[in-house]
Amino acid sequence: MAEKISIIIPVYNEAENIKPLYERLEKILKRYSYEIIFVDDGSRDSTAIEVERINKNKKDKRVSLISFKRNYGKSAALQAGFDYASGDIIVTMDGDLQDLPEEIPKFLQAIKNSDLVVGWRWQRKDKATKRFASSIFNNLTRLIIGVNIHDANCGFKAMKREVAKSLNLYGELHRYLPALAYVKGYKVSEIKIAHGKRLHGRSKYGVARMWRGFFDLLTVKFLSTFAKRPFHLFGGLGILSFLSGFVIGAWLFSLWLIFGDIQGHTPAAILSMLLIILGVQLISLGLIGEMIASQKAREKPYEIKKKL
Repeated sequence: MAEKISIIIPVYNEAENIKPLYERLEKILKRYSYEIIFVDDGSRDSTAIEVERINKNKKDKRVSLISFKRNYGKSAALQAGFDYASGDIIVTMDGDLQDLPEEIPKFLQAIKNSDLVVGWRWQRKDKATKRFASSIFNNLTRLIIGVNIHDANCGFKAMKREVAKSLNLYGELHRYLPALAYVKGYKVSEIKIAHGKRLHGRSKYGVARMWRGFFDLLTVKFLSTFAKRPFHLFGGLGILSFLSGFVIGAWLFSLWLIFGDIQGHTPAAILSMLLIILGVQLISLGLIGEMIASQKAREKPYEIKKKL
């Protein structure tokens, strides 16, 4: 194919997997124009050294290394890869050999009819706890975002250049890359792929990532729905709160007119005042958010150094 392919591989303490992964990639990619970008996310072992050996000893200048000073996380590693990639088609995969390089031609075929293709590890070789957690997040993603993907968290993906360059990943947003592309209007699809067992190293999965991933899912929903119009969220909640407080206050006022006092209803009076104050604050917050959003909309999202 005429297009150049960029393979982006975030790695963290994967020294034993670098050489065999490269050798398998080289066999698969030899008929393509390609580059391989390893992003070392602050590894404490010899991961970076292994990549440098490939570049120097084999004199393969198609292999590049981006090495972080410390561990920033997978989202930062992928974003760095996207920023430096020069390919027309960008493939992301994990460096633990569980994503099989032999599956890459399937992605390159499928990307012809899509903007982003996600791998579906339908016979996944992971622990039951990890599969269970992923199934929860996949179901939540389908429910909240609406993208119909079985394995959105699969690190094995292919996308067109414009998709990768449009993304701004941070936190745990790499988990929801298909959702981010979907809400931007790109066509997202999936293909079934084989999945390998981990041979070397240890999984980087942890319980803490589940909580971070859940909050980032809410972030994706907010960014896709209310980032441009924050008043639609805060203003709506503010009006609801204000009206609730007003109704309670009106009821208390009618009691005062009929009976001359509202003894025994002091908690309701306090609740009414709190709801009205909260409503005013939320409405104000929504209006301030609208002003900030309107200012950002006027700013160019880029700076030009030179035009030729």
